[in-house]
Amino acid sequence: MKLIDVAHLLKAEILCCEELFEREVKTCFACDMVSEMLLHVQSNALLVTSLTNAHILHAAQVMDALAVVFVGGKKPDMNIIKRSEQSGLPLMSTKKLIFECCGLLYAAGIRGDVEDLEDYEQ
Repeated sequence: MKLIDVAHLLKAEILCCEELFEREVKTCFACDMVSEMLLHVQSNALLVTSLTNAHILHAAQVMDALAVVFVGGKKPDMNIIKRSEQSGLPLMSTKKLIFECCGLLYAAGIRGDVEDLEDYEQ
């Protein structure tokens, strides 16, 4: 599934880096604790969160996240969006909550990590 398909599935507004929405999404991680993100996320995962502060941008960059989806209609301030644009990190915002996003993404074939994906494909 491509990022653009994720945006349509979640009825999300693209906040930046629209030109990168052809990237392929295979794994996802949903969390509101930066320490958990840094501990558990593998690179190239879609990050789903309600956090909109500057720490989330830094964490996403350190994790090498594929993109960030902000839930509950939340959006980061323009400084974060501009910094994300400069670093090539796609951002989107949906009115859906984390639980519903995760359910929709899972039903569409997105898995929690690479090991889950490998088990699912066999």
